[in-house]
Amino acid sequence: MSEQTHFAVDIAGIKRQLRLFEIKPGLRIAILNILGDTELVEAAAEELVKKTSNLKFDAIVTAEAKSIPLAYAFSVKSGIPYIILRKAYKPYMGNALQAETLSITTGKPQTLFLDEKDLQLVKGKKILVLDDVISTGSTLEGMKNIIEKAGGKIIGNAAIFTEGDESDWADIISLGHLPLFFN
Repeated sequence: MSEQTHFAVDIAGIKRQLRLFEIKPGLRIAILNILGDTELVEAAAEELVKKTSNLKFDAIVTAEAKSIPLAYAFSVKSGIPYIILRKAYKPYMGNALQAETLSITTGKPQTLFLDEKDLQLVKGKKILVLDDVISTGSTLEGMKNIIEKAGGKIIGNAAIFTEGDESDWADIISLGHLPLFFN
């Protein structure tokens, strides 16, 4: 019997085969890479806008990089501005706020930065945190730390997919759940 190499998903009526990727011996995850997939991004953003329509928020916050097109499409459809937390500091970012995270795909620590110019878009505002996939919650925690340091209030978390133990993500607004694949 051959080992499964892909996992089929349906995102707002758009079907895709996600490649399985080994993140450590004996454990694989389905990789959702929305970069360049305009059809999927547009459909997912439309559905997430609908699923968050009962929430009142002033801005959307996401982390660089794969979620940027989702945040952009969500912003266009909702009329609400979006903010990108960067993974590298650039001198033009001024007195940026920062928080540490751990990436599930690289297994390495990462730092998220809120550009000083975006501080006023977060301070005193209601924020929706948006991501493509929420797996361990590390990036989510990093985003939460920066938003709180900036004086913002998170009123909801949304993602295309959650991953891992589904019960860990009961409070996440999502379009589906990805299982873990053990060898």
